[in-house]
Amino acid sequence: MQILQLLCLLLACLLSPSLVRGQGHVLDKPVTELCLTCLCEAMSGCNATAICTSQEKGICGIFRITWAYWVDAGKLTVGGEQPDSEEAFVNCANDPHCAADSVQNYMKKFNQDCNGDGEMDCHDYARIHRMGAYGCTREMPYKYRTTFEDCIENYEEQGLGDE
Repeated sequence: MQILQLLCLLLACLLSPSLVRGQGHVLDKPVTELCLTCLCEAMSGCNATAICTSQEKGICGIFRITWAYWVDAGKLTVGGEQPDSEEAFVNCANDPHCAADSVQNYMKKFNQDCNGDGEMDCHDYARIHRMGAYGCTREMPYKYRTTFEDCIENYEEQGLGDE
């Protein structure tokens, strides 16, 4: 799927009326739609068919969210589901809108300058998302880093960059 089509699909999900609820729904969203798209691309290739790569370990959805990440992000849920229900995490992580809102909440909670460039931007969010809030200064894994940077570069070349 071309990058522009992928962006349109993700934007449609993100801008649709939300059925997401939880303890920490974010109104001020620090992560742009383009940044979310590149996070998704780097984590999973935005593959929505691989629902959970490891349900036992809690690695689910296009953002490959873990259970602990979801908890830190406020236990958002889909369609009025209770946060403590057995399927709440899996349902949210596999719903693009709920998962994107979880990423927003996580970034708002753990927002920091991970790469030491004096700005908090998509590059920092990529580090926080992949390596956690307390490990974001470490070196990013090669495949993740190159996929993420290629995605950002593609958008900038198309004049769509929004950082």
